[in-house]
Amino acid sequence: MAKMTKNQMIAALAEKTGLSKKETNSFMEILAELAYEEVKKEGEFILPGFGKLIKAYRKERMGRNPATGEAIKIAAKTVVKFRLAKAAKEAVA
Repeated sequence: MAKMTKNQMIAALAEKTGLSKKETNSFMEILAELAYEEVKKEGEFILPGFGKLIKAYRKERMGRNPATGEAIKIAAKTVVKFRLAKAAKEAVA
């Protein structure tokens, strides 16, 4: 079974909501933009029924170059993690 593409998702959502594909695509883009802004500003974005995006700090650590085996230092950075909601886990399980 193939994964659903963005266009297929937009078409399915448009059909189920009665909105046009253009409106649905616009909504998806606005939702993503809002999520990014909220995570950056507040540290998390909750999407009820799905889960939440959380901004996390990853410490500096040592790693290995897989090609040479040489030890390298991996810099600290801020990453975004997704925590799945309990309702989503139960719906899929």
